[in-house]
Amino acid sequence: MTVKAYGAYAGDKPLEPMAIERREPGPRDVRIAIAYCGVCHSDLHTVRDEWQGTLYPCVPGHEIVGTVTAVGGDVTRFAVGETVGVGCLVGSCGHCGSCAEGLENYCENGWTGTYNGAIAEAPGHTLGGYSQAIVVDEHFVLKIRHPHEQLAAVAPLLCAGITTYSPLRHWGAGPGKKVGVVGIGGLGHMAIKIAHAMGAHVVAFTSTAAKRQDAHDLGADEVVISRDADEMAAHAGSFDLIIDSVAASHDLDAYTAMLHRDGTLVLLGVPDHPHPTPNFGNLVFGRKTIAGSLIGGLPETQEMLDFCAEHGIVSDIEMIAIQQIDEAYDRMLRSDVRYRFVIDNATLEAGPAA
Repeated sequence: MTVKAYGAYAGDKPLEPMAIERREPGPRDVRIAIAYCGVCHSDLHTVRDEWQGTLYPCVPGHEIVGTVTAVGGDVTRFAVGETVGVGCLVGSCGHCGSCAEGLENYCENGWTGTYNGAIAEAPGHTLGGYSQAIVVDEHFVLKIRHPHEQLAAVAPLLCAGITTYSPLRHWGAGPGKKVGVVGIGGLGHMAIKIAHAMGAHVVAFTSTAAKRQDAHDLGADEVVISRDADEMAAHAGSFDLIIDSVAASHDLDAYTAMLHRDGTLVLLGVPDHPHPTPNFGNLVFGRKTIAGSLIGGLPETQEMLDFCAEHGIVSDIEMIAIQQIDEAYDRMLRSDVRYRFVIDNATLEAGPAA
């Protein structure tokens, strides 16, 4: 099946229209007509080969919402016409300890990404959601229960939503817990919304005073300007959990000092060069932890989607046509989006920009 897509043929080339092939659905496969695809910073890194190892042609996109148009004979969980989602994973070994626990994101034999993942069929790697359709094993397809008018804003939940939900759930965010969120961007704004819905006391950290009201509007109970020493000192030693969504290298000591005994600082981003070595005294004299977290497994991702549907949580988005994608990438580099771009995939039909 040939479908229209947008992708790049090299790291120094802009994204452009291309025709790609999708396999016919096998026994366990679901074919999805893609309505919306969120734009993740990982898309930009991969397309431009900033992490190296990009396989071309590269069609990014792993925040996918659409409609089932066909199912294989062994599919039991989905029917034609259902609204579904696909996130960062389309495959894993299925038999290691992590997969057996529903933690496919930590597959011990390597999971397959929705794009740039090695596969047997042509072109030898997966092609993502900047396309009209995709075919995915039903195990990696998710039910979407939000109302139709929210579907575009649901798309970023498939990455930004689960990336923040998973550590909040794992480390027990909820009533009686004080949770900090560092960075109010694509990830951070979701962490604030979800932690608030879980019942935690949420404190947002931002270096930009102009974002103070935004953070409150998102659900933060308090906002701390991280450049203000007095504001930071007022919260020293008081947090159970801090979610750090900043991908750039930065001083972690400022946040480990914010933790209460047995508190945890969870890092969600991988910087292009290492963070400065933390002061281990902050950890030793308080039994504190610096941890990391990577998206989530399929059961937890479904749980997150259901939780967000129940609480009316979606991402704050700006809708774009696919022909605006390179401009959107440039704006992302300037942090000029509040807080997530989402592609209207119907615009793929129009072809290249005039």
